[in-house]
This record gives sequence, C-alpha cells and structure tokens, in this order.
Amino acid sequence: MSAPSAGTRRLTTAQALVRFLSAQYTERDGVRHRLITGTWGIFGHGNVAGLGQALVEYAEVMPYHQGRNEQAMVHAAVGHARHRNRLSAQAVTTSIGPGATNLVTGAALATVNRLPVLLLPGDYFASHAADPLLQQLEHPLAGDVSVNDTLRPVSRFFDRITRPEALIPAALNAMRVLADPAETGAVTLALPQDVQAEAFDWPEEFFAERVWRVRRPVPDPVELAEAVRAIRAAARPLLVAGGGVHHSEAEAALRALVDTTGIPVASTQAGKGSLRHDHPADTGGIGHTGTAVADDLARRADLVIGVGTRYTDFTTASGTLFQNPAVRFLNLNITAFDAHKLAARTLVCDARAGLEMLTDALADHRVDPSYETGYRTGRERWERLVEAAYSAGDDSAVPTQAQVIGALDAVVGDDDVVINAAGSLPGDLHKLWRTRSARQYHLEYGYSCMGYEIPAALGVQLAAPGTPVWALVGDGTYLMNPTEIVTAVQENLPVKLVLIQNHGYASIGGLSETVGAERFGTAYRHRAADGTFTGAPLPVDLAANAASLGMQVRRAKTVGELRAALAATRASDRPACVYVETDPAPTAPPAQAWWDVPVAEVSGRAAAAEARERYARAVADRRRHL
Repeated sequence: MSAPSAGTRRLTTAQALVRFLSAQYTERDGVRHRLITGTWGIFGHGNVAGLGQALVEYAEVMPYHQGRNEQAMVHAAVGHARHRNRLSAQAVTTSIGPGATNLVTGAALATVNRLPVLLLPGDYFASHAADPLLQQLEHPLAGDVSVNDTLRPVSRFFDRITRPEALIPAALNAMRVLADPAETGAVTLALPQDVQAEAFDWPEEFFAERVWRVRRPVPDPVELAEAVRAIRAAARPLLVAGGGVHHSEAEAALRALVDTTGIPVASTQAGKGSLRHDHPADTGGIGHTGTAVADDLARRADLVIGVGTRYTDFTTASGTLFQNPAVRFLNLNITAFDAHKLAARTLVCDARAGLEMLTDALADHRVDPSYETGYRTGRERWERLVEAAYSAGDDSAVPTQAQVIGALDAVVGDDDVVINAAGSLPGDLHKLWRTRSARQYHLEYGYSCMGYEIPAALGVQLAAPGTPVWALVGDGTYLMNPTEIVTAVQENLPVKLVLIQNHGYASIGGLSETVGAERFGTAYRHRAADGTFTGAPLPVDLAANAASLGMQVRRAKTVGELRAALAATRASDRPACVYVETDPAPTAPPAQAWWDVPVAEVSGRAAAAEARERYARAVADRRRHL
C-alpha cells in the first residue's frame, strides 16, 4: 500500500465516513450538540467488511447500537432525534437487499414527521465485478438501479457513492440537510460494498470539526405587520400549536404570547404539551381526536394561527372543522411549503423568533374578556369528562382503556415520557392525557406507524438517561415489532412497556363498523364454522412472550392491580412490562369532529348503504379554504 501524501489520510471509504460523522456538530443559541450521536446496525455481506470494520476501527468515537430489525432501528433513531429537538440524529446501517428495503417504512416516517435520520444501506458492486451478486435486483433496462432506489421518494437527500472521492460532497450535503430544520428528514447514502472497503487519500480537512449552525430566521417585516393587524382585528382567534413549537424550543415564547393576549391554544398530536395541561389558555387536542372545547373554538374562529403545523386531515377534520364563513389563516412555519397551506397569510420563520416578535408587537392587545370566559368554562366542562373517563368506582373491575390511561396519569412524574403511535390509543391520549412538560407527550401521528413505540422508547432512553420512558402498545402493535425488547435488555435500557390486550385491531374495528365493513378481518379470533373470524379469541400469551425476550413482566387483571403494577414498574431499573387485558366498552368521549374515510357508493349490504348515507351528509360540510 502506498503511503498517503502530505496533508492526507489513507482510509477506506467506510472508515473515512465514520471519522467524518464523529466530527459533525450542530449549534443553536450558542449550545453545541453532537450531530450524529451513534450508529445502529445489523451486518450482512453488504456492509460487514466496510462499515462493520470501520465501526470496530473507530469504536471510541462512534457509539454502536445493535438492532434486531432494520425498520425498528430507524424508529429508534427517529425517537432519539425528536427528543433532542432535531439537534442530534443517529445513523442506521444495513446490508444490501432486504436489510435495505426494510428501511423504507422508517424513512417515510422520518420524512413525513420532518425528523432527521441518516441511512447507510449497502449496495451492489460499483465495479459490477460480481454481477449479479447475492440479493441484487436486476433491471433489464437500467443497470444502475438497485433496491435502494426505493428510498429515493422517502428521502430528503439521496446519493449513491460509486467512487470514494464522491463521498466528500455527498457527506457534506447529507449533513446540510440533516441539520436544516426546513429541509430535514431521512437522508440516504447508498454505499456499494466494494467502494466501502476501497482506500483513498483523504484530505485532512475532511475530518476537521465542522459546526452546522441551526439558524432562527425572523419574520419578514411586512408579513409581520400584516400578521399583527390580522390578530388585532380578530374577535375569535385560535392558535393551533404543532410539532414545530417543540422542535424550536418555543414553549416559553408561546406561553408569553397567550399570557399577553389571552388567545386560546389547541394542539395537534405533535404539538400537545406546548402548554401545560393546566394553563388557562390550553384547550387540548384539536380535530378528529380533539376535545369538544377546542373543536368548538375551531368551528367559530375567525382567525386560525397555525404555529409549526402541517394541517393534516386529522387536524382539519378532513376540511370540515373551520366553519366560520369569515375564517382566515395565519401560518407561522420555518418551512414555506407548510406556511402557505390553506391560502394563509405567512410568517416563514423560526417558531420561537416569530412568537417573540408577535408578543412584542401585541403587548397592548388582549381578546375580549367574554371570549376568555367562554373557553375557560369549556375547559372546565371537558375536564369533568376526563375525570369521568378515568374514574373507576370498583378497584376489582377490569379496567377500560381510558382507565389504563388514567392510572398511568396518576403514576407518572412531570418528566416522564409517554410514547405511542397507532391504534385506538392516539385518539384517547389526544383527548384525555394531561401533559405536564414539553417532552412528555411523544405521539408519532404523521405516519401513525404500528411498531414504532418500543424502538422509539429505546431512542428516547438513550437521549435522556434516567428519565422514565413508557411505550404504550396494543396487542396489534406489539405483534408488529416486539424485537427491540431484546436490545433494551442487552443495553440495560429500563424502558417501561404498557401492553394492552384487546384481541385485535380495535381502532380499525370501530372504523370498519362505521363505514359499513362490519369489523371484517379486525379481530384476533379463530375461524367459526361459517369461515369468518368470529370464533374464540386466540390463545396467545403476549406477557409470556415479553418475558421470554428478557423483560420483567407484571400482570394486572383489575384496576387496583394495575395501579400497583404501574407504580412498581416505574421504580424498576430494568426493562419492564405491565400487561393488562381491558374491558372493550368505550369510556373515553367519542370523536368531536369528522374524518373522511370514503364509503362504498353502492352495496347490497344494509350496513354499507346506511354508512354511505351518513358519509354523504358529513362530506357536505367540507370546505376548500381559498
């Protein structure tokens, strides 16, 4: 091997990438953060001799975490990034073939939620020396296509490194996107396995510490003046807090604005916790899974101020929520794409910077006292409904799902983190959970991915050692992705799992019933004599499964046992699970707003025909805000 020239370092491409990643930092408000805090990996022939060897070579500068499922590794990295307010991220490496394609779901989740993750899948030989090689996709008309091309549409930046020196611009662009709050999401660098192991004389400057400053852009002065005039003119303003409030660490700025003006705040799933639940201006969740008070305010609002929100169909009730004929929108968002939604006036800026400037400009302005009195009264009415849903008159009774949430609510501290993503739990949590701190409520509802919760809990636990982290999962979600329990045991990460058994897809079962599909295919039951899945529940024991993977498991059959099990699990210093089978009777308040799931236009079955009539009535309320 030839000696490296002066000012260079001879390393393999994989070694150079690991060294480069270990020297990248973000900085915001004068505080520096490691950009790539660690690498998750599962090794196969497509990355073991490249990145696998490099991670051994440089273990002292790049922490490594062993995963069990490629999709789950991305979820863990995304949970970590979210808890770090997008100022830190993690990398994920896989082999070629199924290891790489298993990344697609996690990549989509990251990009949909505007959360950074670096994906480093192996790829086919750039030299085509072995062609086709094991697991290579052969495209008869495009020799440069590989399975990694499935990651292109779900990545914010994608490059395939077919020569060692091509890594330099690609790696710099990857860091630029990861660190940019307006551009961030999944970033993919596809790494041919021969190039990973190929040596090159790298310039020393490539390995120097590099700081990516996370800017706080301020509003345009003209747009700010227009926004202030719009707020002053509004009789019934409503602020919708999205995830951007948290990412910008703008909670105090939001509180200052509402303390000054009295404008009420409703929150999306990602924005819940922007205000504490007991703040007098907090009206809870908005939209299909929102509270009655927030949705009533939304229907009558003449100005909706969206801060850091994407306005998904759950937030807008599929375009049926904001019904005031005079309603207008003002959107404060660091991403122009999101700021322009709903034909809004825009403030394209950092959430904290924009809120602070609005507060200064509105120092002498406050909403009418009768408006404040009205929404505070609505808050009190809703709180009584929450208490009713949480209460259990008999400690020996089988708990409902709402009572499980209430029991957990009574156990957690202000800094505990509660994680969920899919099923019926997001709706109940959005309506009922009393959020005490900015980082407590961790709902992935942009992609609503079953199987996110357990691996995300690992990522959060790595980001916040010593913090009690709870993953709430139903049996359907658990069966999708329980494998990272093994990782939690291996790493001694004391995550806490609340496993709720209701024998099927409860959320979709309820939805199926409302749209005329008659709960078909949503229960976990044996086939009956007529061939339908209506027999006895399956004799599965998910608690035993969790225990077999190394978790400490406590079974709770009653409300009283549940409270005791949750308290003991919170005190545990090892991965632990509370298993509870719930009473299926709904006790949470029903949906306060519509959600559009199209219903069969023609059907010979009465259930579908009746559902179509209801659908036609509901869809008539949809508006296009132009």
